[in-house]
Amino acid sequence: MEYKKLPDLKGLATLRAVVELGGVEQAARSLHIGQPAVTKRLRALDDSYGLPLMQRKGRKLGLTEAGEKVYAFSRLTLDHQKSLTEDLRRLRQGRDRLRLEVTFAIGERLLPDLLLAFADSHPEFHIDSRMGYSRRIQTRVATGLADLALLELAPDHSDILVQKWLDDELVLVCAPQHPLARRNWIEIDELTQQEYVLREAESSTRITLDRELQDIGIAQLPTALEVGSTDTIVEIVGRGRYLSFLPRFAVVDALRKGQLRQLTVRGLPLKITLWIARNRSSIDNPVAEAFIALLRHYHSQENP
Repeated sequence: MEYKKLPDLKGLATLRAVVELGGVEQAARSLHIGQPAVTKRLRALDDSYGLPLMQRKGRKLGLTEAGEKVYAFSRLTLDHQKSLTEDLRRLRQGRDRLRLEVTFAIGERLLPDLLLAFADSHPEFHIDSRMGYSRRIQTRVATGLADLALLELAPDHSDILVQKWLDDELVLVCAPQHPLARRNWIEIDELTQQEYVLREAESSTRITLDRELQDIGIAQLPTALEVGSTDTIVEIVGRGRYLSFLPRFAVVDALRKGQLRQLTVRGLPLKITLWIARNRSSIDNPVAEAFIALLRHYHSQENP
């Protein structure tokens, strides 16, 4: 392997700062160095890779094609460096912290109760949680940037251990005042005659829904709105005009309170599974073990 021209981490951090903060001056201020030092680090990166990474675009600096690739690498490398620093801190202080990632729907609806219950039962442990899309979460778990994840799509990666958590389903919901609410059901061939507000295409819910609909010959539903928040979709649907497909766990309270009505789609079961995913290197993490035990208890409480 070639080690003679390895890039310096400070150079990668400088490139990232210039791109994300908007220029040399802003990067210099953030890094607490002078602007000439920023320029020197960028030139050193050019020398390391043998190509110019940035070029003038009008009055601003922009990435070249090579720069785009190195910028992506810098983000991954620096995120790993941050993760490594955190891992080493935990080794010094004891393994008392868990890096948890969840999808947006799980984060909005299930995570608050789980975190509160865990804090009550394990005050000696700490959880750092964040929400994201399933595919990005899978990458972060596989590369060790996250210890544990809760998702609606099972990751497929050799470095990730996947365990079943909960059985659920996608349900079609409408407002109590919607014309379809009076009959509580809909035929498959009527689906394309309605208007919908759905999660965005990158979400687990939407990926699952699109896949299942395509299997029965429906290429696309008439979608008036795409929204990145399940709570916002529940609010919009409740006003009466649109339908939506959402996980049952995300709408169970609204159904119970009568804010929404479920419509049975005859001949279209939309079963889903919620998954626990963990990096294989974190299998002996005591915080992960305690949190998974809590998840299992949650499962038994939901399915007595």
